[in-house]
Amino acid sequence: MLAIERCLMTMQRRTITPEFKREAASLVLDQGYSHIEAARSLGLIESALRRW
Repeated sequence: MLAIERCLMTMQRRTITPEFKREAASLVLDQGYSHIEAARSLGLIESALRRW
C-alpha cells in the first residue's frame, strides 16, 4: 500500500457546525475578508466557504 493511500484511509471528515459556518460567513460579510482570505485563515478549502 502506498503512503498516500494510508494517509487517505486515516483521514476523517471534519464536522462543521452551523455556528462555525455563520462565523466564517461573517468574516466575509461583516469584516471585509475576501472568501479566499477567510477560508485560508480557517483552514478550509476555498470552495467550501463559497457554498455556504
